[in-house]
Amino acid sequence: MTIYAVQYTYDDRTERRDEVRSEHRGYLAQLVESGSLLSSGPWADGAPGALLLMSADSAADVERLLDADPFTREGLVAGREVRAWTPVLGTWGA
Repeated sequence: MTIYAVQYTYDDRTERRDEVRSEHRGYLAQLVESGSLLSSGPWADGAPGALLLMSADSAADVERLLDADPFTREGLVAGREVRAWTPVLGTWGA
């Protein structure tokens, strides 16, 4: 499995995001349980977006999983960048 760093950039519909957040987090919790999502959270500086660390066989698998995210389904993710990541040190290091 490869680890992928995914950067979400949200659109400006904060109220709609607040309405969907519970469903979004429930979906992400399912991904944690399946082992696909290693960690996720919003940017601490208040920028509209988040970082997700995912484990998958391919970037296409990550894209498929995130296409089902309620935030994506509702069009709240204005941008999404998926990049393979090679941790060298730390919890996920080689």
